[in-house]
Amino acid sequence: MSDACGCGHDEPTVDENGDEREPEKLWQITEIRAAALAGVLLLAGLIVGWVGGPDSVKLVLEALALAVAGYTFVPNTLKRLAKGKIGVGTLMTIAAVGAVLLGEVGEAAMLAFLFAISEGLEEYAVTRTRRGLRALLSLVPDTATVLRDGAEQVVAPAELRLGEIMIVKPGERIATDGIIAAGRTALDTSAITGESVPVEAGPGDEVFAGSINGTGVLEVEVTASAQDNSLAKIVRIVEAEQSRKGEAQRLADKIAKPLVPAVMVAAAVIAAIGSVFGDPLVWIERALVVLVAASPCALAIAIPVTVVAAIGAASKLGVLVKGGAALEALGRIRTVALDKTGTLTRNQPVVIDVATANGATRDDVLAVAAALEARSEHPLARAILAAVDDCEPADDVDAVTGAGLTGAIDSTPVRLGRPGWIDPGPLATDIERMQHTGATAVLIERAGTVIGAVAVRDELRPEAHEVIAGLRRDGYQVAMLTGDNDRTARALAADVGIDEVHADLRPEDKARIVETLRRERPTAMVGDGVNDAPALATADLGIAMGAMGTDVAIETADVALMGEDLRHLPQALHHARRSRTIMLQNVGLSLAIITVLMPLALFGVLGLAAVVLVHEVAEIVVIANGVRAGRARALAGPRAAAPTPVPVSAAHA
Repeated sequence: MSDACGCGHDEPTVDENGDEREPEKLWQITEIRAAALAGVLLLAGLIVGWVGGPDSVKLVLEALALAVAGYTFVPNTLKRLAKGKIGVGTLMTIAAVGAVLLGEVGEAAMLAFLFAISEGLEEYAVTRTRRGLRALLSLVPDTATVLRDGAEQVVAPAELRLGEIMIVKPGERIATDGIIAAGRTALDTSAITGESVPVEAGPGDEVFAGSINGTGVLEVEVTASAQDNSLAKIVRIVEAEQSRKGEAQRLADKIAKPLVPAVMVAAAVIAAIGSVFGDPLVWIERALVVLVAASPCALAIAIPVTVVAAIGAASKLGVLVKGGAALEALGRIRTVALDKTGTLTRNQPVVIDVATANGATRDDVLAVAAALEARSEHPLARAILAAVDDCEPADDVDAVTGAGLTGAIDSTPVRLGRPGWIDPGPLATDIERMQHTGATAVLIERAGTVIGAVAVRDELRPEAHEVIAGLRRDGYQVAMLTGDNDRTARALAADVGIDEVHADLRPEDKARIVETLRRERPTAMVGDGVNDAPALATADLGIAMGAMGTDVAIETADVALMGEDLRHLPQALHHARRSRTIMLQNVGLSLAIITVLMPLALFGVLGLAAVVLVHEVAEIVVIANGVRAGRARALAGPRAAAPTPVPVSAAHA
């Protein structure tokens, strides 16, 4: 909270297991309990006055109410004063003491009562949203089954050791991060990444704590301790980054901090000059009322409540926002620069076309290509191998740098390579057509004769068209930045509806273009968080795509989309814009209250009780408005199914 507020709040309690526990109900907040008791005492005092009871009884009840409500902020105010810090609690304490000296114990008690309520509501809003973030940790099960000494043992997740094998049965949550050693299943990661469709997973695939296993039994090798798994890491990062303050938060601090001493000086001047030219008691009372009227606690409360609520809601949607600065910047973005590979595309190249020549069949072409690529780690190789059922590696395979591969199948020489190194011959038209669609085309030659060509392309994400259309409809300027060649980049950009394309870029080139874009409008860069690190750092806001488990992505970007669904991007932008609007509403309302109340208090239009009531009701309003930022809608409907590449009919020469 801002120093300007200077009010104490409940700390999380600790249960018998040593775990922190946040207050879950409104009545569990200390300030609310104290305010309730003070309210009962005040009501009793009013009743005594109405029925004509002894004034001494009424005074005692009001004094008790003041003591109970004042205990929620006066001790902390005195501690801060001892450290030389002046805040709103200081104003409230001085006003309450002054009211007592003027014989208005009931008004002082009302001031403390309403202030305790506003503080309690603020604390409840903060703890509720903070609890929503910490609820991620509750996704980890209480126990895990692990193989030890050849037998299955049930242990607490904290006892899991790196390298051990966990047994995850159907329907169970995964206790910590790991890699599947055996078994296949469909994982439900909706609570973590926001993905609406289960993700197929098998041997070698990475899994994350909190995911729900489907129907298969899994053996998972532990790769992270319970204290350092992906969920715990996210909670630590967000809680640490929440101390970063956005522009709106700094605005509240800039206004509130000088306002407190300035109002105290103004009140002293009002009391002094008024006492010289008028009734000292009247002007001292007005000075005290001005102190209360100028209280900026609503301003100090308004922004932090909104930020915490908005960040907590974003985390439930699979969007990791690293603090108020990131949230405020995300709400200002008007240009979105997107990397191509892994962001607009799935980063999973597939064979989309096969052309044949000289009597060869499609299967012949793919068999030769697969035999040459059998031991290659190149993405092109993975795509070709995925297109065949089985293959026997070619003999004497040799890589020709920048050209292709040579080898032999049953002593027959074979080659695979780029056009130019291998003459396309009768397939020249097919090669041109393949490249025009943005695909990478390679030719296959057997015994010195071209037998076919294979086109491989990293396909667009199925939701990419929807996302880009939505961004443009909402008024965002969209640009694509990629290291791919210009022809491939423009073909994919045309498919998805992006007009501004920058291709053949190195990392430093991306950063330079982002710098140019941000001179015109606030710009966000969306990338994988590794190759795009310079551009992510240069942009007004860096957004990492698919950041679950990727340390570099989480740490270098300001915002991380934890899932692989690109629709989280416009959802995050919309949520941030709405939250920023709420922040500005709260700042405006808070300043308006101060502006209106001060002159009314100065000229005696409003007394202490009326000012206190109006001011504290305003605080409750801005808190309630800030909590609205905690509402966010999840992705609508299931994610569209990925299109299956359909081979184009073979072309025979």
